Amino acid sequence: MIKIPGGICTDLCDPHLKLTRRDLLRVGGAGMLGLSLNSIFKLQAMAAEAGTSGGGPGWGSAKNVVMIYLQGGPSHLDLWDPKENAPDNIRSTFKSIPTKIPGVNFTEVLPQLAKVNDKFTMIRSMGYTPNGLFNHTAAIYQIMTGYTTDKVSPSGQLEPPDPKDFPNFGSQIVRLRPMTEPMLPFVMLPRPLQESNVVGKGGGAGFLGKAFEPYRLFPDGDDMDMNKMEHIRVDDLKLPPEVFALRLQRRARLRESIEAAMPDIDKAVENYNLDDYYQRALNLIISGRARKAFDLAQETDKMRDSYGRNTFGQSCLLARRLIEAGTRVVEVIWPKVANSDNHSWDQHSDLTHRMKDNSAPMLDQGLSAFFADMDSRGLLKETLVVAIGEFGRSPLKGVSTSGNVNSADGRDHWPYCYTSIIGGAGIKRGYVHGKSDKTGSSPTEDPVHPMEILATMYHAFGIDPETIVYNHLKQPRELVKAKAVTKLFA
Repeated sequence: MIKIPGGICTDLCDPHLKLTRRDLLRVGGAGMLGLSLNSIFKLQAMAAEAGTSGGGPGWGSAKNVVMIYLQGGPSHLDLWDPKENAPDNIRSTFKSIPTKIPGVNFTEVLPQLAKVNDKFTMIRSMGYTPNGLFNHTAAIYQIMTGYTTDKVSPSGQLEPPDPKDFPNFGSQIVRLRPMTEPMLPFVMLPRPLQESNVVGKGGGAGFLGKAFEPYRLFPDGDDMDMNKMEHIRVDDLKLPPEVFALRLQRRARLRESIEAAMPDIDKAVENYNLDDYYQRALNLIISGRARKAFDLAQETDKMRDSYGRNTFGQSCLLARRLIEAGTRVVEVIWPKVANSDNHSWDQHSDLTHRMKDNSAPMLDQGLSAFFADMDSRGLLKETLVVAIGEFGRSPLKGVSTSGNVNSADGRDHWPYCYTSIIGGAGIKRGYVHGKSDKTGSSPTEDPVHPMEILATMYHAFGIDPETIVYNHLKQPRELVKAKAVTKLFA
């Protein structure tokens, strides 16, 4: 449900915004929508000129981005980067299979992705040395915001979300590259980021304010409900029965008449194209464009089956529909929280069964169908796709690297080396970037830090990663303290 209470204040990150909360309430409060959708369009447009310096391969190649966030930390050794000649206590129990790229193997649990890996780049040299980031919450915060936090326990746990948090990358993108169409800018689904009782950390707009929060589509049902996406409700994108489009349009005209009689307000907002933003907010509701995008029933049974009739597969299909409808940022979060069983990637025990029968089949079918479908529709040309976890799993089975207990058929957290996928928007196809050593313990060529992935995402949008923003204390901060990996672009 979309929640954008109030307006933007002067304690946020844009020093050029001089209006106070009272000023904005005077301007926006007359309409039924108040300072919700209207504010989104206005506040985003005010940042449109920021972060435009830069250049190089891939600069400005993306108009949209989909992050497939594999929350929990998938094992690179058991999926993307098998080490056939490693010792028994390191080598995966799964057999290696060839892929579309000669000499590059996956394991047998990814047969469909092996057929489409000529459409994207594999990064086999992801890694970082943790600093209080050995557990999920802090690592999630880092990869979502590009920043670590001061409030990290020795185990890596964080405090709950806070308005002072650094913003999620999606909030930054829609602030700096605002929408020009009546569509939801940033959608997050099908569940919040979570570890234990810390829910949503790194998943909000933080100090940017509520106007840049994602539209959160978290359907009813627990993580074990494979039909969760059948429970989608978007009542907030529908007109109430007693309010018709004509009535809203008449209200807009009434607003125009009132403003014409109030020159002081006209003067206060003359640089903000208020009528345009208000009309666009109305159009989002009236057109039904967003509401239609969420209607998976419009897809054929064959298409829905190709993605997999489960939460992850249908979330990927919905991501494609949202991109087609004009959404700028879609974040698909793996539909099982860390520190849990079954199809969670946090496989400290029973890895062989859980990966082979639960998590890997959903990933294989859903992600392969997504790449194939996006490519066939021409959507990969301007859509950047990133599939990544917060870290990988330990090469040695059954050992503790983060204080967790692991069975003989389990792997602990391993941030030093893992694998991710990136494709679309000018990224090389059928390319493998970097290498890991013979046990998958550390990169040996072209190491890539998670923050460099964020920098690459900003770069693809034509946003300089070093663009300065101001936090809640008016302190200047870069979007991310990293450089784009331009070698990933063709």
